[in-house]
Formats: sequence, C-alpha cells, structure tokens
Amino acid sequence: MMKGMVDMRSMRKRNVTVIGAARSGLAVALLLRRHGAEVFVTEQGGLAEHVRDELASVGIAFEEGGHSTRGLEAEFCVLSPGISPESDFPRAVSCGGIPLLSEIEVASHFCNARIAAVTGTDGKTTTVSLLEAICHNESREQGFAVFSAGNIGVPFSAVADRTMPEDIVVLELSSYQLEGCQSFRPEVAVITNIAPDHLDRYGGSLERYAEAKFRIFSHQKPGDTLVLNADDHWLQDSFHRVEAGYRGRLCTFGLDASRKQVFSRPGAFLRNGLLTLLRENGQDEPLLEASQVLKRGFSGEHNLSNALAATAAADALGISVGAISKGLKEFGGVEHRQEYVKEIRGITCINDAKATNLNALKTALEACDGKLVLIAGGRDKGGDLQELQSLVADRVAAMVVIGEAAPRFRKAFEGMVPVMTAGSLGEAVRLGLEHARPGQTLLFSPGCSSFDMFSDFEERGRMFKKILEEGV
Repeated sequence: MMKGMVDMRSMRKRNVTVIGAARSGLAVALLLRRHGAEVFVTEQGGLAEHVRDELASVGIAFEEGGHSTRGLEAEFCVLSPGISPESDFPRAVSCGGIPLLSEIEVASHFCNARIAAVTGTDGKTTTVSLLEAICHNESREQGFAVFSAGNIGVPFSAVADRTMPEDIVVLELSSYQLEGCQSFRPEVAVITNIAPDHLDRYGGSLERYAEAKFRIFSHQKPGDTLVLNADDHWLQDSFHRVEAGYRGRLCTFGLDASRKQVFSRPGAFLRNGLLTLLRENGQDEPLLEASQVLKRGFSGEHNLSNALAATAAADALGISVGAISKGLKEFGGVEHRQEYVKEIRGITCINDAKATNLNALKTALEACDGKLVLIAGGRDKGGDLQELQSLVADRVAAMVVIGEAAPRFRKAFEGMVPVMTAGSLGEAVRLGLEHARPGQTLLFSPGCSSFDMFSDFEERGRMFKKILEEGV
C-alpha cells in the first residue's frame, strides 16, 4: 500500500468523521455504518429532522451548527463535495495529518461492479444518461444490473455495496467529487470537455480546475480505457502530455472524422452524417444516421458529441453495437437540459436550468433556431461575458436577468439588446413572454449557479416549468 493511503479493507470499529450531511454525506455515513464503522457526522448548518432521525436510528453521532474538535478524533474524514478543502475545518483536518477523502473514493472500495465514470465541464449528465440507457438495453439480454449515480442525483454510496461483479455503475463526477480521490479507478473514464467553470473554487486557474478533472484517470491501469473529446481545444493541447503518462487504452470521439488521423486512436466519430465506430484495426463500423439520434428535446451538435462520447464508452465496456444503436435512437433527452416544456401563443418554452456556467449558456444559444428571449442570471461563477456578445447580438431579441449576477449581465449586454431585471423567476417568465413573439423561443438558460435563489438547478428548473404550467 502506498504511503498515506487509507486501508479500507475493514471498517469495523474504526472511527470516521463525515463532514457535511447533504445527500452524499448522509449516504456515505450510512454506508460506513453498515460496514461497522463508528461514524461521526459534523454539519456547519442545520440538519433536517428526517436526517437527524435517520442518523440516530442507526447509531451515528452527529453535531450541527458548527464543527467541534470531536470531528478530529478520526482515522480519516470524508468531505462532502460542496465544502471546499480550503475552508477552516477541512484545513484543520489536513494540518492534523488526518487523511481527507471524497465520498466517491470511499464508495469505490465497496463497489463490486464495473465502473464507467464521466466528467467534464458540459455534457456529463446527458452522456451518463445516454450510456445508462445503452447499458440497460444490453442488461435486458444479459441479466446484469445498471446503476447511475454521482453528480446526477443518487449518491454513489447509496448503491455501491449493492452491486455484483457483472453489473455496471455509470458515474457522473464533478471536479469537486474528484478532488479527494486517492485510488479511485474506473474501468472506463470519459472527459467530455474542459471550459472555464468553478474558477472561484480554483483561484481563477483553468489549469487547476482541469487537473482536478484529470484525477478521473490518474489511477487507471493497463486494460482500462480513457475516452477524450478530440474536438475540445483544451484536451487537444493536453493530449500528448496525457498520453505520455497514461498506462491504459486511449480512445477519442468527435464530430470531425478527420481528427481520428491526428489522434490515430479508436473511438467514435461522425462521418458523412453517420455515427461511426473506428476500430483498433483502423476499419470503420457505421452505426446509424445522425438524423436518427436528434429529435425535439435532443438536438444540436453538442448532443451529437454527447452521443459519440456515450458510444465510445459503451463500446469500451463491451456493449453490443445493437444495444448502442437502440439506446441512441430511443433516447429523448434529459430533464432541465434544453428541455422542451410547452408552447404558449406560438412561443416555444425551453427549460435549460442545468446551464450553470457560461459555456453551457453559449451551447444553448447556439442550439436554438431563430430569435429568442433569454432569461439568465443567478450566482456568478466567473467567466468572460464578452465572449457571448456576438452570439447574443445575433440570436437574442430581449433578455431578462435575475439573481446576484443580474447587474453584471445588464452591464455586459445593455445597449446591445433590451435588458430587463426581474426580482423573481415568476416575474422573469412574465416579462419574457410579454416580449417574445410567435415563432420565437423563451429560453431559460441561467449561465450561473442556482444557490442565490434555489437549493439547486433542479429546483429552479421545476419552478420554471410550474410557472409555465400554472400560467403567468
């Protein structure tokens, strides 16, 4: 065992502190307790009554409203992804020489299944959802189970110890979840793209953010597969550096089939309108036409890219071509990701509440046909709004801005298009529908995090749909 590594072979009677009791924190606390650990949960804020009851029912001690020194009486600590390792209590843990692990790292030690893990700035949820659907097609024939977990909603710790060796777990992983991984090793790892996001967490450094993402493959071994986006500039620039130290099988995917010559690797590409697998022997294996994959609620080049990523990953897992093609044809899109909601007076209403960064907002603007009215804003995560100006000028008829970032959006786009400020999402929808014309789109694509007004992007997406369904 490497120096500093935590031996996870037996948890019985071992003292472990879990820092943070949101979904993943609660799940990992329960997982460790099921396997005999003496778990202590420490939460800076307050705990919901059902969380207190669940912890108490299995004998897990806890505190809320702040962190005491009792949390330092542990062999190792598990840090919830929403808490920065640089905040006071995690720093005290590290300074005390106590290993600080992520929930993903801990759960992986209890997982018996094959793991396919997906990270990147954008497209993670769609790629995971596609890959899960593809694997389910195969599982119906072969009899294994398929789980999706991680950043997509279900904590990895909630499913890890329910798995069998023939099963597949598809994980969506954020950079936060990868930070505390010391040995996490997926059989297949996918990086969809790298673009500025969460720079407030990484001191404004895109390089530090990318390094956190690269942890997804840092412990892979010969026989494992890494799938990279051949169209992404950051990954292109990093490709040879990654290749030099990588011990597994490297695959690529992309919309430009000519890039397969640059990378000289197997993978999945778009060629003459066909989604095509490139085999190890250099031969092409066409799967299906792009027009069979794209549909209302799942359109745009970015979704073709996601489909190719899922195809390459599924192929690396040994999923049959038939199951891959069937999954791609049947897939209908992801909730809160450029989701068609309804049409009102000839105005198409789209819920893109999952657009939590400017790159996702850019993608949504590019995917919409014709002019649109944009609702954007929330808690600012950094990024250069000037990079959106030409696209806004070309596509946006009017803009409604909300949340903490509203003044910055107004400053960037006022004078270019009409910009209105709303005090609530309901007011924003009303203003947006007033200014949209029949044949145009009302696009809710915030380009920011949700935490100034909502608990998460899912809540704000559900609220947007509820407002539209109930009438403004």
